[in-house]
Parts: sequence; C-alpha cells; structure tokens
Amino acid sequence: MVYDKETAMTTDRKPYQRIMRVCEGLPVDSTPVWFMRQAGRYMAEYRQLRERYSLLELCRTPELAAEVTLQPIKRFDLDAAIIFADILLPLEALGVPFHFAKGEGPVLEKPIREPGDIDRLKVADAEERLDFVYQAIELVRGRLELDVALIGFAGAPFTVASYMIEGGHSRHFVKTKLFMYEQPEAWDSLMTKLSDVTLRYLLRQAKAGAQLIQLFDSWVGILGRHDYLQYVMPHSARILEGLRQSGIPTVHFGTGTGSMLDLIKRAGGTVIGVDWRVDLSDAWGLLGAKTVLQGNLDPVVLLGSADGVRQAVLRILEQTRDRAHIFNLGHGILPETPVENIDTAIEQVRRWADGNRGR
Repeated sequence: MVYDKETAMTTDRKPYQRIMRVCEGLPVDSTPVWFMRQAGRYMAEYRQLRERYSLLELCRTPELAAEVTLQPIKRFDLDAAIIFADILLPLEALGVPFHFAKGEGPVLEKPIREPGDIDRLKVADAEERLDFVYQAIELVRGRLELDVALIGFAGAPFTVASYMIEGGHSRHFVKTKLFMYEQPEAWDSLMTKLSDVTLRYLLRQAKAGAQLIQLFDSWVGILGRHDYLQYVMPHSARILEGLRQSGIPTVHFGTGTGSMLDLIKRAGGTVIGVDWRVDLSDAWGLLGAKTVLQGNLDPVVLLGSADGVRQAVLRILEQTRDRAHIFNLGHGILPETPVENIDTAIEQVRRWADGNRGR
C-alpha cells in the first residue's frame, strides 16, 4: 500500500491511524502505542547494520535511515514509525561539526564559548543542508501501511543549546546555565537562531511526509520554573505555534518536568509527554482531563520479567481509561532490553483494549 501525501489524508480517504485520531480528540479501538528509540541497539537487525556503518552514516544515508526506521515496524504491532535520525544533525548544517566517541556519546569539535561563536553560526538555509532527512522520510512514508503514522522530530532549542555549550553530554549543565545567566543577550540570540532553524527543519519534515512532530526537550528538567519561563519557554513556544498554525500536530516531550508540566503545556503541543516520575492522574488533574498525554512507563520495567511488564502496562492503562493517551515510555528503550518484552507490552495494550474498550 503506497502513501500519497497529496490525497491520503483528505477527509474522504483518511486512513484509520490511532495516533492521529487521538491527537484530534477522536475515539480509537485501542490505545495507540509506539516507543522512543524503538529503532536501535536492542534489535539484532540494527546491530548487524552498525557492524558495517557508523551512526552518522546511517543517519546521512536515506536508504539506510529508512531501513532502520522500518525495522521495528516489521517486527512489532506498532502504531507509528519515527524517522531514524539524531537531534544533533542540524549542528553540522549550522557549522558546528561533531562526532560520536565510543563510550562517551557526542563530542562537539567547536563548542560555543563566547558570543562571537554564535555570530558565526551558518543559520541561512541551514535546513536545506539536511535534505537526506527529508529523503529518508519520503522513502519511509512510501513503504508504510496507511494505518501506521510517521513521526518526525527535532531537539528543542534548550536541549540542543546545552550540547553546543557543554561540548557533549553533561550531568549538571554548569557551562550551559552559567552562559544563560551571565550572557543573557547571547543566550537569547542562540535560542532565537536555533528556534528559527528548528521550525524550518520540522516544516520540511512535514512536507516530506511526517504527520506528527515530536519536539524533544530531553534535558529541560534540570531547570527551575523561573528559568524555564524566562530563558526557554518563548523559544519552544515559537516552534510549536508555528507548527500549529501550519496544521501539524505535535508532541512536546521532556524528562524530569513534573514541576513545570503546566508551563510545558502553556508553551504548546497537541500532546504532552510525561515520564515515569509523574502520576498520570496528577498530570490530568493539573493540565485538564481533555489534555492528550503520552508516555509514563519506566524503560527499566522492560528489563524485568514478562509478568512485571504486564502489570506495569496494565496499571498505566487503568489510569487512562476514557482519557486520551498514547502509550509510550518516559524515555527511550534501553539497549539491553529483551525484544520479547516489547512484544509483551504491546500485547498487553491490545488485550486490554479488546477486553475493556471495544470503541
């Protein structure tokens, strides 16, 4: 079945996609389910490719990126594919090269250290230098069944800026916070440039065939409410509002954001992501019963027994009864996750739907 992005989503030919229906506030026959990092090291198929190609080679080669994206769709009963890419890919387009060091993660070769470094960013047409991502999206959408949605994504400005300033991953984000506090004008310039490029990048992903966009603000939970309001929220809001005006539904995701979920929602997003630290009932109590939530399962649960997986999934599903929810983890699948436990989790979602919803 081939996807025609010009006609397949019109009213009379709209495919039954559970995730898209939930985003629109429509009833579904089963809670939609997908997993962050559902394509990755826990799958033997992926590891075989990684023996031959680096991570960046996979990301930069459309045919390979499409193949990796589709691996979990072929293996599991999932409701969405998420394009295989990395949140740092736009950095090279901005003139900030990086590589992945074994055991260390990303290493930026020219981290931001002073305002002049921001002035030298190659912002103009940066999204045009990421054409390999759009090609991969087109390939995947052409090979997906119509009932499977395709998710595009990007890193939110704060999370990407933290990598740019720290030079890689960080535990306490000291350099990022000090830059934010001590260089507020430069910080605002950096965040404005990142939000501009990110919005254009995501609009191009949607044009290529992505139907739902997730904005990953993975590290924003290290901030307090005041700092989020002052230094981050306006920039994320610009991206999410731009996508909303273009008619593109979005998932606004972060970890450790329980103390600022109301601000996350105010910043925007069709769907609000929650991690395992937040009780779903509390989240709906704070955000409103009609808010669409995604996530909540601790990825570590999937490392345990099948019975433990079923019980944890069931607990979440019972909390989501008659509420709009997309089943997912509170963060990405861990590399050591047994493949069988992914099946177990999905089967529990489907079994619960058959026995409890029937809608």
